[in-house]
Amino acid sequence: MAEEKKRTRRANGESAIYLGQDGRWHARVPMGYKDDGTPYRRHLTRPTRKELVDEVRRLEKQRDEGSARQPGKPWTVAKWLEHWVENIARPVVSENTYAGYEVAVRVHLVPGIGRHRIDRLEPEHLESLYRRMQNAGSKAGTAHQVHRTARTALGEAVRRGHAAKNAAALAKAPRLEEDEKEVEPYSVDEVQSLLLEVNKRRNSARWMLALALGLRQGETLGLRWSDVDLDNEYLKLRRNRLRPKYEHGCGEAAPCGRKAGYCPVRVQVRRETKNTKSRAGRRAVPLPGPLVVMLRSHREAQAREREAAGNLWTESEYVFTKPLGGPLSPNTDYHDWKRLLEDAGVRDGRLHDARHTAGTVLMLLGVPDRVIDQIMGWEPGGAARMRARYLHVTDPMLKEAARKIERAIWGAPDNFAVDKDQDNEV
Repeated sequence: MAEEKKRTRRANGESAIYLGQDGRWHARVPMGYKDDGTPYRRHLTRPTRKELVDEVRRLEKQRDEGSARQPGKPWTVAKWLEHWVENIARPVVSENTYAGYEVAVRVHLVPGIGRHRIDRLEPEHLESLYRRMQNAGSKAGTAHQVHRTARTALGEAVRRGHAAKNAAALAKAPRLEEDEKEVEPYSVDEVQSLLLEVNKRRNSARWMLALALGLRQGETLGLRWSDVDLDNEYLKLRRNRLRPKYEHGCGEAAPCGRKAGYCPVRVQVRRETKNTKSRAGRRAVPLPGPLVVMLRSHREAQAREREAAGNLWTESEYVFTKPLGGPLSPNTDYHDWKRLLEDAGVRDGRLHDARHTAGTVLMLLGVPDRVIDQIMGWEPGGAARMRARYLHVTDPMLKEAARKIERAIWGAPDNFAVDKDQDNEV
């Protein structure tokens, strides 16, 4: 026992194990260096030598793998998330991505799990948060956004040695099947009803770009005349219009008593557009003949509006503008879409459903997958997944498949099919 109590000189990097005067076994485990360059050792104590040796080996393994907690006061989840979203994520992600991260952190993650130490957070803590969110009325899609944010933020914490595991990567997010509504693309009849209605409105070509070519809202509102080549009948998509974000211009106390977006002297703090983030998003899209005619007419109408407005016109070079020039607001554009559906007598739907419609029409027309991917702006690596999401097998397509099976197996003539009427749905 006397020999075990005696401390011996050990090599650099080797753990020291000894029996203390308190009757417990102690160890000093070298873990590297602090920020100031001084050595950092972890102190462990256990009642028996065997227990201590097992714990020392576990800690040395974490040290060698780079997964051990680093010196300093452990982060709480709240402090880490707030640091991560402002100082790590914000400088390198887009404005929209940052906005999603910030809301997930501020509204859900910090109030829900912020008091835990980051190195002691468990998957069950996150799963409990997701259940509480849904019980409070949040959709599964919202819980998924929170889950993805936590997984990204905690993954960075693991890479930097602040936690040994990513609890969000182990947690199970709610299933989305029950939360997602099946998208039903608009039929040809519905598209034609919309076409009749949009011809009565200004910016009519804006809606046909969505229904015929599947342009995203941001792509359409960010389109400039320099991107449109009507002589060669194509347009280039290079940028997206961002949702405006405002701050009060009347002072921090907001004496105007309104929300920042309605402040009389509001200040926009987000740029109007950003370049598309992928090579597939920067693409040339062919224009059908009727759309070329609509865009020529639209350009002439815009010139008349500019002349009538005189000094009140805000020059912007955008293809689709407000009545006095300047870029269209995405929020105004959304409400215009809802009014268009109502006035055309067409069932309600998301603006993004027009993109599903366009993709399904391209498939129905037999356009090759590679051309569909080009028009829709899908990356080659994920194009198959996007086609599965956006291109919908409709009833007429299934009926046509049944007719082909009938002819191949039973040899029935074409006019023997049960359904002789040509269905004009998409």
